[in-house]
Amino acid sequence: MGMWVGRGRKARRCYGFDEIALVPGSITINPNEVDTRWELGGKTYKVPILAAAMDGVVDVQFVIAMSKLGGVAVLNLDGVQTRYENPGEILEKIAKASPEEATKLVQSLYVKPVKEKLIAGRIKEIKAKKATAAVSTIPQNAEKFGRIAQEAGADIFVVQSTVINVRHVATEYKVVDLKKFIKSMKIPVILGNCVTYSVALELMETGPSAVLVGIGPGAACTTRGVLGIGVPQVTATSDVAAARDFYHKKTGEYVNIITDGGMDSGGDICKAFASGADAVMVGSAFARAKEAPGRGYHWGMATPHANLPRGTRIKVGTTGTLEEILLGPARLDDGSQNLVGALMTSMGNVGARNIKEMQLTEIIIAPSIKTEGKLMQRVQRVGMGK
Repeated sequence: MGMWVGRGRKARRCYGFDEIALVPGSITINPNEVDTRWELGGKTYKVPILAAAMDGVVDVQFVIAMSKLGGVAVLNLDGVQTRYENPGEILEKIAKASPEEATKLVQSLYVKPVKEKLIAGRIKEIKAKKATAAVSTIPQNAEKFGRIAQEAGADIFVVQSTVINVRHVATEYKVVDLKKFIKSMKIPVILGNCVTYSVALELMETGPSAVLVGIGPGAACTTRGVLGIGVPQVTATSDVAAARDFYHKKTGEYVNIITDGGMDSGGDICKAFASGADAVMVGSAFARAKEAPGRGYHWGMATPHANLPRGTRIKVGTTGTLEEILLGPARLDDGSQNLVGALMTSMGNVGARNIKEMQLTEIIIAPSIKTEGKLMQRVQRVGMGK
């Protein structure tokens, strides 16, 4: 399997969203009659799209707004919301910084330690509005922050790093025992990120409710350039979905797959579900919302790293309300708004009544899918030519 890349060395061909297309089904369904719901930890959510735990995307008010629309937004417990009493002032500084100053500024602003009282406080603010409180932290902080978050009333806890692994080796700090940690939690735990069958299978054996798929595909992430690692999302999602299906057959336990990053349009989201995802997590799409705290800017979770940033601040602009981006009506022609409407229409066209059926959609390799017949759009920089 694979192609030769040198003497005695083969490499497997992998695929991203731009290289595939979905084939219409033999039947079609009224989009208004498809079911986009998904389940996590025994609770059903109407919208299978999560907002990523990034400081330019999610704050308390964004979480509340997303919850009211039927989705889930994840608050970053390692970010400015838990380091500063008034994070708005910090976000304003980041937004006003020049491109040359942005990374250095972000690094300096994230030096201030996280305040445990703010973790509990932010979660209580969310729960006071009867919204779903999903929060995220890195593995090193999981045990400490997990206890605080759970006691404060959090609904979902995400343990997330650039690459997560059950067999992590370190002597400088205590390595969290993921299986023991998840067993101690009374709320659903999501683990991320991974991109391979074997690692996903090992993660599932620790007992999470879901795993995140994706290393380096995000719009503000530079991991692939800095570290050279990553697997395109179509292949990564398909491989991890295969692990999910094997694990389900073996144990009877179903672990959700959440494709995280690399999707900048409704079409990409549809392809993620066809590749095997149960839900998706996006950042830049929501960073464009009027409700987003980034003021039209977006930066990666690893941007503040003191020695080796693996993210950058990008300008995405403010293009519409969260409701327009998530549920429409779309006022732009590039697929960046009404993401749920795009998913429902795609499901109708491929004949999928629900997400499980969407995962069975026929996929073809189609490198010209975004360019065939689109010359005028590219010349005029409209629609798919932007």
